[in-house]
Amino acid sequence: MIRARPIAADRPEDLMLAFRRMGLPAAAHEELLAKLPHLQLLLTGLTEDAARFLQSRSEATTNYPAWIPGDPKARPGTGLLSGRREQVERLVAAARARAAALPELASALERALAADRAPAALELGGRTFAWGSRTYVMGVVNVTPDSFSDGGRFFDAEAAIAHGVALAEAGADLLDVGGESTRPGAQAVGVEEEVARVLPVIQGLRARTSVPLSVDTTKAAVAREALKAGAHLINDITGFRSDPDLPRVVAEAGAACCLMHIQGTPATMQQAPRYDDLVEEVAAFLEDAVARAVAAGVPRGRILLDPGIGFGKTFDHNLFLLRRLGELRVLGLPLLVGTSRKGFLGKLTGGKPASERLAATLGSVATVATLGGADVVRVHDVTEARDALTVADAIRQGLEGGLLYSR
Repeated sequence: MIRARPIAADRPEDLMLAFRRMGLPAAAHEELLAKLPHLQLLLTGLTEDAARFLQSRSEATTNYPAWIPGDPKARPGTGLLSGRREQVERLVAAARARAAALPELASALERALAADRAPAALELGGRTFAWGSRTYVMGVVNVTPDSFSDGGRFFDAEAAIAHGVALAEAGADLLDVGGESTRPGAQAVGVEEEVARVLPVIQGLRARTSVPLSVDTTKAAVAREALKAGAHLINDITGFRSDPDLPRVVAEAGAACCLMHIQGTPATMQQAPRYDDLVEEVAAFLEDAVARAVAAGVPRGRILLDPGIGFGKTFDHNLFLLRRLGELRVLGLPLLVGTSRKGFLGKLTGGKPASERLAATLGSVATVATLGGADVVRVHDVTEARDALTVADAIRQGLEGGLLYSR
């Protein structure tokens, strides 16, 4: 019986396996891969000069990828490139060699070509995070009376410390300590109150576990005290937009940071969020956040990015963004994704409250791990998430297809 098998053309490792099954020699695999038209790149924000350049190269010879321009009236500055990697590489070289060079176009294409490469490993708190090797787990330690999922349960410092230690023992790779709720509609907490909440917990965790510590804050004054107490990473839901001193505090401490996308503030973010192009706008926001961090002296290799699931997004926005996380890989930095117990999961499962969303959470983290869309997942239930991710990562990395695939 004849069978046809779909091959994910955007996954070179799957194509390599197909070549093995066909009995083709290993020496030919890279050469064959370069000849396949497996790159489809959506371009936006093009200048007229860049668009003319792409059109002219596409028409001149087959040495370059095919160019399909968008409607100049409805969607100016857009188009689709489709072709082989070597054709796109040749296009990059031509853009740079042009008399009036097009460096912005060349750089954008280079970032797209590098999107399938794992970011450089990060040394944090004495541990190495080898991005691409597996999906890491960040455990949530909320020291707040009003967080959406566990507000008040660990408000006492000793209870929070014990909870963090338990998460570390369950296999958390990072612990994220937060002293201010960021649930929809949440109001801000003063600096002194936030410091009083998180500092004893950081100190207690540093004394009882070696797991690297993150502090979820938007305030430079809080970050400064937290880093002095032994925190390793600052997790800012505003992408370094709310406090101009925060990037400098992180840089001076030699710390790492996670920069998240948000539309609005926690108090306003769910009041009819709207986007023209969700992924495009999230990517632009995060690029600006990275620029602020780097300008302040934070090394690019010490930055993580978070698309901000549930932060200024509708139910459908969240699903679309999770499905398209791979497009944010062009930013070249590790992605942290937080779906744990969030409202859209409750809606998907018939209105379950936060306390009953474990199964839905595991479905979401396993999905993003299998799709390769997350390097770190931020969760409340570490034991269960680790099990789900072990399975998801194993499926994503599975290569043994029988004797005919091992040649």
